[in-house]
Amino acid sequence: MRLLILSDIHANLDALEACLAAAPPYDGVANLGDIVGYGACPNEVVERARELGEIFVRGNHDRACSGLTDAGDFNPIAYAAATWTKRTLTEENRTWVRDLPRGPITDATWPKLQFVHGSPLDEDDYILSAPSAEIALESSPFPVTFFGHTHVQGVIGLQGRELFTVNFERGRRDRQTVSRVSLEDEVRYLVNPGSVGQPRDGDPRAGFAVYDAEEHAITFHRIPYDVPRAQHRIVSAGLPDRLAARLTDGR
Repeated sequence: MRLLILSDIHANLDALEACLAAAPPYDGVANLGDIVGYGACPNEVVERARELGEIFVRGNHDRACSGLTDAGDFNPIAYAAATWTKRTLTEENRTWVRDLPRGPITDATWPKLQFVHGSPLDEDDYILSAPSAEIALESSPFPVTFFGHTHVQGVIGLQGRELFTVNFERGRRDRQTVSRVSLEDEVRYLVNPGSVGQPRDGDPRAGFAVYDAEEHAITFHRIPYDVPRAQHRIVSAGLPDRLAARLTDGR
């Protein structure tokens, strides 16, 4: 059984389609939130995500872009994108996004896993430091927690009292790369599949992951996609130019 893990698509249709085209066979899909926001194709991405189905967790941009929460605490660029997205989403899609469940989420088909957007403790927390990772891991009874929100692909493990991280070498921007991590039974893991639509680890390629339950292993994928096309969509939609420019650098 294989589970495709997607996160932080951010209405980037070109990146999403590239990931789905490159993904190996899978039996289910988990989406860790921020389906919309920033990008220029919110309706198309929501409809594609709905077709894929399975497991969903809401993100902070999903809440703001659907009107569930106020975007007043966003920076001006994110606020402008949220306002535009809320106006652009169809009523049906906006309602669907607004009704996405709050994490943590579990699923009987995948009993060793839990799914969150930010952290198991708070859906808006960023796990960016060793202390925040350790607290999250110590509080979770699950062997593996998949999270997003940071847009940084990687693995954090806790073995006894020892915390460790697994990062991946950056490959060529014009090629797909795949990295495999075997999971140990005595270790608890936080796993970020990377951002599909707006990576922030210096690698502009789209990121996703696949969990193999039988092998208890995860493959991490980075996929080149048509960045200029995604940028053209953003500029043509009248969204802030910065949202297009940052796709080039993966920041």
